Amino acid sequence: MAEGAARSVDDGDGAPVTGETIQIGIAVDIPEPWGSLLTRRRLEAGDQQTVPAHVTLLGPTEIPVDALPAVERHLAGVAATHLPFALHLRGTGTFRPVTQVVFVAVAAGISECELLAAAINAAPELRRELRFPYHPHVTVAQDVAPEALDRAYEDLADFSAMFEVEAFTLFSHSGKTRWQPRRDFRLGG
Repeated sequence: MAEGAARSVDDGDGAPVTGETIQIGIAVDIPEPWGSLLTRRRLEAGDQQTVPAHVTLLGPTEIPVDALPAVERHLAGVAATHLPFALHLRGTGTFRPVTQVVFVAVAAGISECELLAAAINAAPELRRELRFPYHPHVTVAQDVAPEALDRAYEDLADFSAMFEVEAFTLFSHSGKTRWQPRRDFRLGG
């Protein structure tokens, strides 16, 4: 995808997203070959969240549609002031018993993800109360049978991937379709 290029968003019928609000989320995509592997493992665990593997920087947030240009300007500013960084995913972790989640852990790049998430959340349109403290990770099983959570935890215990994070992505959805990538923001301007 071209640097900073906008991606079109539709409701699945080719129609543009309309309405007064839009759901957005911001994440670091997991590149290939690891992205499809982790996405497939999530589906194999029985998790119905058909979202590509990612590290969330801003979880689902509803904003007015007319605030989107200001949010995109803010995100461009955040990206320009943060440099690319190495991300190392290694092993598994879980949030059980608090929530029924198994994830691949971020072993290096934690502080960079935390700084990006804090800077993104600083926009007035994006400020929201978090249910839990921010903890960068890649979800591989959520709200599935305990056996499936255990299997995901064990099967990916030796997982390891290192790659350079050069951008983050703004996603959106209209409530009718899956999350769609809207725009990439390259780090370092």
